[in-house]
Amino acid sequence: MAEASENPTPNRSGVEIVKENSRYLRGNIIAELNDGTDHVSKDSYQLLKFHGTYQQEDRDARKRRDKSGLAKHTIFMVRCKIPGGKLTADQYLALDDLAERHANKTLRLTTRQGIQFHGVLKKDLHATIRGINETMLTTLGACGDVERNVMCTAAPIRDGLREQVQAAADAIAAHLAPRTRAYHEIWLNGKQWRLEDDKTDDEEPIYGKTYLPRKFKTGIVLPDDNDVDIYAQDLGFVAIVESGKILGYNVLVGGGMGMTHGNPNTFPFLARPICYIPAGDIVRMAEAVVKLFRDHGNRADRKRARIKYVIAEWGVPRFKEVLETYFGSELEDPRPVEIQPMRLRFGWHPQGDGRFFYWVSVENGRIKDEGEFRLRTALRTLMQRFRPNLRITPTQDLILCDLPPEARNEIETTLRSHGVRLPNELTLVQQLSMACPAIPTCGLAISESERALPGIIDQLEAELHRLGLENEQIVVRMTGCPNGCARPYQSDIGIVGRSGDKYTLFVGGRLLGDRLNFVLCDLVPSARIVPTLVPLLEAFREQRRPGEGFGDWCTRMGPDRLRALLPEALALPPHPAGAAS
Repeated sequence: MAEASENPTPNRSGVEIVKENSRYLRGNIIAELNDGTDHVSKDSYQLLKFHGTYQQEDRDARKRRDKSGLAKHTIFMVRCKIPGGKLTADQYLALDDLAERHANKTLRLTTRQGIQFHGVLKKDLHATIRGINETMLTTLGACGDVERNVMCTAAPIRDGLREQVQAAADAIAAHLAPRTRAYHEIWLNGKQWRLEDDKTDDEEPIYGKTYLPRKFKTGIVLPDDNDVDIYAQDLGFVAIVESGKILGYNVLVGGGMGMTHGNPNTFPFLARPICYIPAGDIVRMAEAVVKLFRDHGNRADRKRARIKYVIAEWGVPRFKEVLETYFGSELEDPRPVEIQPMRLRFGWHPQGDGRFFYWVSVENGRIKDEGEFRLRTALRTLMQRFRPNLRITPTQDLILCDLPPEARNEIETTLRSHGVRLPNELTLVQQLSMACPAIPTCGLAISESERALPGIIDQLEAELHRLGLENEQIVVRMTGCPNGCARPYQSDIGIVGRSGDKYTLFVGGRLLGDRLNFVLCDLVPSARIVPTLVPLLEAFREQRRPGEGFGDWCTRMGPDRLRALLPEALALPPHPAGAAS
């Protein structure tokens, strides 16, 4: 099988060759898992993504290496695919146990309502993935060029609507899951593949041998609670609700946050409304859009291989016309609907069925014990005590569901006794902040993110309090590279890794996520991020209109007027080509 780095054909990237020759994602994975080394080949690196794991390097260990020629400290990230972030207490406890035995003793809640394990060694990969499957969860398709984890509105309000969107998320996830038997063979000791089995493409009736050109992300949202950032999704469904019932969905296509610094052919993009469909056609539509992307996505340049570039090049009218051929009938125009920002429901709330839920704020999604802060132990205690059902939110938080009325005091006492601040003790800016993992685990990271953001938020909190702005809903998102996993290009303040300790600052988005922000300044050292924002915050306090948010004010002012507020050394021209605009 050709290595990914070997000569690709002119119209296909090397990864496409690897996928085609992989025998439906088998490759040489089984042999390499048992070869006694701590790493896999370039080909298996690409294929393992489809199985839900990334080979990475512990970059902290890299710094500790001396000059004696020690090899890289190779580790793996393993990701669970959990549609809508819905799981049980027993599943959570089993995952927590796997993190203790095989990972770095933390669980990482993701921005797509999944759970990641970090620091898994190659020798423990099989036990980790098999253990996840024993909980009735999976890692198949959590990464790779397929439908990723399907998101939906998280708050467990028992109104009949959220149950419908969860059911739709489950149905899409099941329908678009890879069909290959390779996953079962490799991780669950299934029957081994034989040459005579590989006669047709029937094993992947939707994807075919080469799967999709790149990853594909789907979200479903109720219009009064856009917690999934519907405009950031490759495929988004917005429920059209009348008289308490979901009649159908507006279909949005083309969202995507990734870009490459200095490459003007790459850019963040917001999903565009395409059409309306009846509720019963949601799975059919999901398959139609995926097949269109399969056939028309860019397979030569992976930086341009997302469906957003198809929309950007074709425009909505042509895209809709082609989509009709895949859907099999004429499509209605989108229906009028007003989408509202995410509703903040941290803490204790009624579900509408006599039970309650408790929304726990998890800083940057990291569930850990560190010094006197013992969130992981606190949550394990609560899982064992109350056995709640759970929802992972798109903002990296955790909701404990189906709780009895008397549970609140014990929950809050348990959290406090383990050094965990309650949601009402946190500022809005901290509750709304997000960061990607970045260094030391992500190989794409060029700057710190998860480990840097808490200190930045602490500084920002102090300035907001000084200015009397502590009650403002200011969304801060930080990523260690421009791929934008924490969706920084829609936020009031986006902080994107640029080079080592320097970042590009974006401003002008908002909580609703329907507007891209723009570059304020580039190459800002981490220690200067908050001081750079202070002149803007001071001017915002004095010049804002009634009810105007920080991102709205920044957009109204525009880049030039905002840069005029900065010290001369920071009032740089806009960043490199490829920035959001």
